[in-house]
Amino acid sequence: MLNLNEIVEIVNMIEQENLDIRTVTMGISLLDCADSDIDKSCEKIYNKIKSKAGNFVKTVCDIECEYGVPIINKRISVTPVSMLVAVSGGDPVKYAEVLQKCADETGVNFIGGFSALVHKGFSAGDKELIKAIPRALAKTSNICSSVNIGSTKSGINMDAVKLMGEIVKESAELTKDDNCIGPAKLVVLCNAPEDNPFMAGAFHGVGEPDCVIHVGVSGPGVVQSAIKKCPNGSIDEIAEIIKRTAFKITRMGQLVGNVASKRLGIPFGIVDLSLAPTPAVGDSVARILEEMGLEQCGIYGTTAALAMLNDAVKKGGVTASSSVGGLSGAFIPVSEDAGMIEAARNGTLKIEKLEAMTAVCSVGLDMIVLPGKTPAEVISAIIADEAAIGMVNTKTTAVRVIPAIGKDVGDELEFGGLLGSGPVMDINLNKSPKKFIDRGGRIPAPMQSLKN
Repeated sequence: MLNLNEIVEIVNMIEQENLDIRTVTMGISLLDCADSDIDKSCEKIYNKIKSKAGNFVKTVCDIECEYGVPIINKRISVTPVSMLVAVSGGDPVKYAEVLQKCADETGVNFIGGFSALVHKGFSAGDKELIKAIPRALAKTSNICSSVNIGSTKSGINMDAVKLMGEIVKESAELTKDDNCIGPAKLVVLCNAPEDNPFMAGAFHGVGEPDCVIHVGVSGPGVVQSAIKKCPNGSIDEIAEIIKRTAFKITRMGQLVGNVASKRLGIPFGIVDLSLAPTPAVGDSVARILEEMGLEQCGIYGTTAALAMLNDAVKKGGVTASSSVGGLSGAFIPVSEDAGMIEAARNGTLKIEKLEAMTAVCSVGLDMIVLPGKTPAEVISAIIADEAAIGMVNTKTTAVRVIPAIGKDVGDELEFGGLLGSGPVMDINLNKSPKKFIDRGGRIPAPMQSLKN
């Protein structure tokens, strides 16, 4: 039972500290929509999504009003579309277009799952789907794409790594008149989870139920505010404060998930307790690290502070819910975090430091704007480095970078909304990794994959 003080505390978190449910995501399996005729397959997809999610947004909005909890996004994730392409053949962009129609008619913010899982190699439908990604993202506004190119159990598919560098660059070129928005909806993953509710990496894994509800919570502002109340505490005292705060945040997500599951008649899946920032003032992971005592995010000590934050969030969250999953940690998307944006603009936060930080948090190099002249092989090399961190550390890592076509260091891209804006970051283009990337093949799985 909540007492009066706890109720007042939660109300204050919502009204003054930007506490919210970042997303309620409905996962829908499309395996039963496969058909040798792509048009029939698309028709089945439309009918299934409309039948499962036709009342989804209204139900979540009702919960939001009834409980007074802001729920920012209502999203859908679907089975990796490459599996359907393997059966139907044809132009995969047709699938993206029918998913966009479903997004328009259901009112969801995004549909994720224009995806392929190629960590150990390409199967039927995978290359066709991947090569269609730039066109699909250019033709749609609410569709997200992801490709898993590595895992701890399988190693890294370097042929896929090379291809994805080219795809990211092509996607930016096709959307250069729209602030290169294409690659902002595309993420390349290692160790992708099947139950991630956050975009752009969400897809409905083959091990998931036919339909399921996942919840992604947030609350960087709440954590920052809690730390601010202990200005002279030791690091272990700060860790305890973060744990207790993460517990409260996760309980709210558990409540929303249970209510949504009951009203929609769909199983409840997981709570992803990631600290997901926004460009809004008071909603920044970088500001949490600075509240701990760093003068600015990106200086020496940032990785250690982030590791402690991530660990404390997980420890607090798992005691609040028996269904914690997804990514669950602290996100560091540069363009989506006001503190990260500021640190990147003045040069304190560099891409090399961001890479080090990804070794200890969720998820990876996220929403980073690169010079438009960045070659595809450099993007591939960035993907390979990040995948290696994930593979060796048995964790999810990802790359979502945006080559800003026609722009260079010091310029900015403005995406708007939760995607925010980002300065073009300076990266090392003095020497080329092209020969390494062109070798192709597969980086073998590390020793720690042999656990059976």
